[in-house]
Amino acid sequence: MNTLLLVFVLLYLVGTLAVGAWAGTRIKNTEDFAVAGHSLPLIMVITTSFATWFGAETVMGIPAKFVDGGLKAVIEDPFGASMCLVLVGLLFATRLYKMKLLTIGDFYRKRFGVIVEVMCSIMIIISYLGWVAAQITALGLVFSILSADQISQEAGMVIGTVLVLVYVMMGGMLAVAWTDFIQMIVLVIGLSYIAWTSSEMVGGAKSVFSLADQKGWFQILPETNIKDWAFFIAAAITMMFGSIPQQDVFQRVMSARDVKSARLGAIIGGLCYLAFAFVPMFIVCAALLKMPEHAAELLENDPQKVLPTMILDHMPFIAQVFFFGALVSAIKSTSSATLLAPSTSFVENILRHLVPNLRDKQLLLAMRLTILIFTCMVLTYAILAKGTPIYELVSSAYQVTLVGSFVPLTAGLYWKKATTQGAVWSIVLGISLWAIVSFSSSIPGLAGLDSLIPSQLSGLFGAILGMVAGSLGPQWIGNRCHINLDHIGDLEHQHV
Repeated sequence: MNTLLLVFVLLYLVGTLAVGAWAGTRIKNTEDFAVAGHSLPLIMVITTSFATWFGAETVMGIPAKFVDGGLKAVIEDPFGASMCLVLVGLLFATRLYKMKLLTIGDFYRKRFGVIVEVMCSIMIIISYLGWVAAQITALGLVFSILSADQISQEAGMVIGTVLVLVYVMMGGMLAVAWTDFIQMIVLVIGLSYIAWTSSEMVGGAKSVFSLADQKGWFQILPETNIKDWAFFIAAAITMMFGSIPQQDVFQRVMSARDVKSARLGAIIGGLCYLAFAFVPMFIVCAALLKMPEHAAELLENDPQKVLPTMILDHMPFIAQVFFFGALVSAIKSTSSATLLAPSTSFVENILRHLVPNLRDKQLLLAMRLTILIFTCMVLTYAILAKGTPIYELVSSAYQVTLVGSFVPLTAGLYWKKATTQGAVWSIVLGISLWAIVSFSSSIPGLAGLDSLIPSQLSGLFGAILGMVAGSLGPQWIGNRCHINLDHIGDLEHQHV
């Protein structure tokens, strides 16, 4: 058991509580808690946007997928995830920021009404289960590895989650932003040092790139058939589009001090994430050169342990400190943001309708209590889902918002003819087609449909169809009825 390293990780986690306590003294109302009082400068918007995506799946999940299938296996994340932030900056940030909203759900209410607000908010909240569970799973894995299984993965999940929960409850978005700023510095320095050390151990970067080239891992495009391309596109758009209508992304935009910071922060943060996500992939390739037999065994049984094992077995203590500091930073930055976001959405977009007369202080208390309750639910889900790969937990989280919330958001911002009926039909048809294809194996007569058609594309097609038909259909019927009534009137006039 690496006692000293374990103590370091615990002290690092406890140290962030001081940031939460400091931020808590500056929280005066729900706006401070949810969007940091619209006060963050550009550099902090960049770091907190970058930190949103750079989580457990980036350090352990993506490298495992990369060595299994190359770049085309990670098209969803980091490629799709990073382009999500770029698209938010280019197409959504300015329009949403000018509306001065507290949550993304507020947009749905202002544009389409309460029913659409509640429906979209529920989907957004549900989507966070897998995302936060992935971070909690990684925290448990860290404690289990460092303690040589003296601390079980479940116990590690509980310890790490409690420490993250406390500072989020105290300081809200302000605490998240400041800890993200600190943690991203630790992460960038730590992983850069590990990459340099790994390269030196295996004869330089050229050896690493040569291995990746020999294995064919640089191939990014799928085979030239319609089915492979359909699943490739579906994977790419899952996080690229499905993450856009998310409260954690929205909070980073709205926390900026001005429109320019909101727009540029998302774009630069997304590009930084794409660039730096390749570092863990590089380190895993180096691990295959340094310990080929052990790495091959781990890739077969538990690929998420390749990186931690190489660090512990083949690197000096200072490198271990840097790695686990960077890993914990990545996990904490993502888990803190994704605990805060759904809780804020629930209070602002659901609870306010159930209990309409709550004062601001009562809403602030409700947000903190909701974070506690949601955290307990996600911790339970993570423990029950133990064994599910971290990458899969994350990638499955955003299919719901892709097929249910993305089209109403985009149409609501850019299509003047979009109506409430269209938004409702978009949600219903999108979710229905996605669910039918996703669970086709248990539906008589449809077994195997999910292996032929991507459920995400089916749902997205249904959502677009529902929006167009639901918005234009009533208008078309009304116009036809008006024409028919006019025609009948003309005939009656001629008859008279």
